[in-house]
Amino acid sequence: MRGGLSGFYIFLACIALGVAAIAGVNSVSRSITGAIESQGRELLAGDIRFELTNRLASAEERRFLESYGTVSLTTGLRSMARLPDGSNQALVELKAVDGAYPLYGRFESAPDVPLADLLAERDGAFGAVVAPLLLDRLGLKIGDRLLLGNASLIVTGTVVSEPDAVSDGFGFAPRLIMSQEGLSKTGLVQAGSLVEQAYKLKLADPARLPALRAASEAAFPQAGWSVRTSNNAAPALTANVTRFSQFLTLVGLTALVVGGVGIANSVRAFLDSKRNVIAAFKCLGAPGSLVSLIYLLQILMISVLGIVIGLALGVFIAPLASTALKGVLPVTEGFALYPKALALAALFGLLTALAFAFLPLGAARRVPATALIRDSQATRRRLAPWPYILASSACFLALGAISVLTADDARVAWTFLGAVAGAFVVLRLVGAGVAFLAKRAPRVSSPALRLAIGNIHRPGALTPSVVLSLGLGLALLVTLALIDGNLRRQLTGTLPERAPNFFFVDIQSSELTGFRDLMKREMPEGKLIEVPMLRGRILAFNGQDVSRMTVAPGARWVLRGDRGITYARNLPENSQLVEGNWWPADYTGEPLVSFSEKEARELKLKIGDSVTVNVLGRNITARIANFRTVEWESLSINFVMVFSPNTFAGAPHAWLATIIDPKATPAQEAQTLNAITRAFPTITSVRVKDALDIVNTLVAQLATAIRAAAAVALVASVLVLAGALAAGNRARLHDAVVLKTLGATRATLIRAFVYEYAILGLSTALFSLMAGGVAAWFVVSRIMTLPSSFLPDVAAVTLVAALVLTIGIGLIGTWRVLGRKAAPVLREL
Repeated sequence: MRGGLSGFYIFLACIALGVAAIAGVNSVSRSITGAIESQGRELLAGDIRFELTNRLASAEERRFLESYGTVSLTTGLRSMARLPDGSNQALVELKAVDGAYPLYGRFESAPDVPLADLLAERDGAFGAVVAPLLLDRLGLKIGDRLLLGNASLIVTGTVVSEPDAVSDGFGFAPRLIMSQEGLSKTGLVQAGSLVEQAYKLKLADPARLPALRAASEAAFPQAGWSVRTSNNAAPALTANVTRFSQFLTLVGLTALVVGGVGIANSVRAFLDSKRNVIAAFKCLGAPGSLVSLIYLLQILMISVLGIVIGLALGVFIAPLASTALKGVLPVTEGFALYPKALALAALFGLLTALAFAFLPLGAARRVPATALIRDSQATRRRLAPWPYILASSACFLALGAISVLTADDARVAWTFLGAVAGAFVVLRLVGAGVAFLAKRAPRVSSPALRLAIGNIHRPGALTPSVVLSLGLGLALLVTLALIDGNLRRQLTGTLPERAPNFFFVDIQSSELTGFRDLMKREMPEGKLIEVPMLRGRILAFNGQDVSRMTVAPGARWVLRGDRGITYARNLPENSQLVEGNWWPADYTGEPLVSFSEKEARELKLKIGDSVTVNVLGRNITARIANFRTVEWESLSINFVMVFSPNTFAGAPHAWLATIIDPKATPAQEAQTLNAITRAFPTITSVRVKDALDIVNTLVAQLATAIRAAAAVALVASVLVLAGALAAGNRARLHDAVVLKTLGATRATLIRAFVYEYAILGLSTALFSLMAGGVAAWFVVSRIMTLPSSFLPDVAAVTLVAALVLTIGIGLIGTWRVLGRKAAPVLREL
């Protein structure tokens, strides 16, 4: 160790980079989830929340809640805010609050005055506090009026901070906050309207919180309310953060494993440089185990140093990310350490170092002293003894096991690890295939090209190292780029062309005829589809409470909160029956339900099973009559559950409608939106292209994070490539000196090296495109069920990147070799 770290800088960089990525990602994840747990009361604006859909709590239910403490009611729905002259309108996320809001936390507004004063009635209109974005969209300023439903409101301020915004969930439109009294004047809350009533409690005795959920279910078994406590204030956000963190951790682990190739190269080159020392040890009687232990301890010391550097970098990633995310997501403020995240990263780093170091250590042990002294390539031609192979395999298995055990979705972890392992095997075969083809290539007249082809297949060639080191990083980058490109192409190209122009929500039965007539006038070429719409929450399958069931990650969204449901006499036109039978149009028997096939398989349901759903405070049990396919990607009207018409006979409900007219111009769409808002102020209109623009923005933000993580893997690949080329410079030095002695010019040697690196870079790029294309196709077409296509721009960038990296790094490394004088090198041969 007193000899310094020469030869181990690539080793250190590879370990530090991978450990830093894993430590940073997990620290940020724990910062967010920890903040959600510690700030649960503020994020929920209560100790516990009871949410009802489409109805208020009964007097008896309200008295029950008030017996536990102070109750605050907030009402959430979407609606259209419009200018008094009817010239413009915008979708808003409406939230009506009472005088007790918020029970915890602080609502901040501009101007900073009490919320009750801002929402009070003045000059015959109630006040409203809005998001600044709404002012920009409608060209309003504080003091102006706007219309909402049948009421006129005065904009009295803008929202700065809303304590329970995270627990309320993501909104596609700007926030508008008003009082419960003001909401009653709008006429928006009608029978069947999509309205969420949230009762938030500040308990007089917090110790009663654990028993309150059970007590509410016992007292009101058919209330159908969704209950959430402050220790789980934002379950959807927590789940998404955990899932995204898992994905980025796996990408970081890939970077670490890619760096493992660099670790193996560094160890091999280091042991090669120590061949005379090892020979002396063996000649003096040192057993192979002592030699291996000496260098294993040294490698462990250097590994620990790299891990410490990586952990230090990872520790500072969390506060930097927290600063960037503040105001967007709940984060832990200030500097904080997350021991579990750091320990996981350190363990990954140590196991990776050992897994890739054992094999070259074992190979060095096996070579006799005479071979070490006489043959500098001997260490590369011998396999390690079986105990070293077994130890390396155990480390790889431990890496995989820890990845799976710490993952939120084990299937994703298994798939990811299998893909990486498969890529390693294929890359080895690609390297061997390139060498095989080069060996059997026809003789060419160009001396430089002939020399380059020979360098590709000769003993000790760089081919396997270059293909393996660069291939995996490029393949990962191609995969993510193609997924991102296809997804954004769908959102901005083909999907808007196939999707409806508008969704219309909360159409009352009394408005249906007039709505149809107006749409026929405004968009005569459009196809109008309308279905009855209710909201319900799944409580049980076959009598078993779903909250106590273990559900596959892909179907958890079905059971999370309320779902839109409908009834139909005939099979919906965008569905296909795959199992079971559809009920007759005049069916009057027991309640039946048609379930989406994919979600039913995830939930392990079968034909004949029963589903209990709470709708409007009533528990309804229906038998599954059939499974059908659902084209979610079409953005048409789709439901997980479609019931037989007799199930909801007499139940109040609204209607949901879409209009599809691919030929409609933006001006015609704007005119239609204005006409609907004027004629039916309580109908909510959602322009699909506007919603897709918001989703596209979110996808772009996520893609930035994913590309940053993938860039870590690519940087690791570049480091490994540089290390592999540096390790081969000793042999290159001998070759260059001999060839120059025989009359080769520097220009000839440079051309030979450029040809060699270009062939290797092109081979690696072609593999990366093929492997990344297959992986992206699987994710897009099989998991996302979207059309997948190969993007030429991604192919072009990959080819250029591979050629620039291999040729550039190769020439940088060999330029110094070409400048060495011949005499000192010839004396060593």
